[in-house]
Amino acid sequence: MGSQREPLVVIENVEKHYGDFHALKHINLTVGRGEVVVVIGPSGSGKSTLCRAINRLETITSGVISIDGKVLPSEGRELAALRADVGMVFQSFNLFAHKTILENVTLGPIKVRKLSKAKAEEEAKALLDRVGVGHQAAKYPAQLSGGQQQRVAIARALAMRPKVMLFDEPTSALDPEMINEVLDVMVGLAKDGMTMIVVTHEMGFARKAADRVVFMSDGEILEDASPEEFFTTPKTDRAKDFLSKLITS
Repeated sequence: MGSQREPLVVIENVEKHYGDFHALKHINLTVGRGEVVVVIGPSGSGKSTLCRAINRLETITSGVISIDGKVLPSEGRELAALRADVGMVFQSFNLFAHKTILENVTLGPIKVRKLSKAKAEEEAKALLDRVGVGHQAAKYPAQLSGGQQQRVAIARALAMRPKVMLFDEPTSALDPEMINEVLDVMVGLAKDGMTMIVVTHEMGFARKAADRVVFMSDGEILEDASPEEFFTTPKTDRAKDFLSKLITS
């Protein structure tokens, strides 16, 4: 199932080897502008590797990844420029402990996007309000809960005005009661039309916010379908097996 929208992220024939281990096998995926694609699958299926390859945190062995019509360069200044178009939110929040929440969010726009401090702070405050932590701007990361820190990490990625947002298991390190506050922010972004590629175990989010669900196993994409189609009539035995284990819990 392909996207009917203008392609924003195009992954063609991508392979990734770690020595003898074949982590990504012949990956082809197109994500349209404004589309939300949720990538699911068992542990070790290559989901995070694929997510990290999209902004070259993982190098690929062969194939081509392009973002908004530009092929992702392997290194150098061009890579840094293109990477600024790709927001990334990880399991761990990676906030600078010695900087305030506001400073964490303004750092990239000032350094990379060359915004003035005043403009960066104005935008950062609006983003922190948007993710529900505006009142925490003067605090340091250690003073916030995990859910709040992850929402700050989302605001920090958004502050770079990315064309696409990548989420790699953004809720897996959180306590259960904090998961929904992060997912709610992500649902809001999806409704606002942000292009998103989300690796997650949160099936509720996949059902609610995804335009498409991509199911991976053993480094391959086995299914690419609407959430309705995938969750009600999975085509492969591997997906049926994966879903049966989820739904019984």
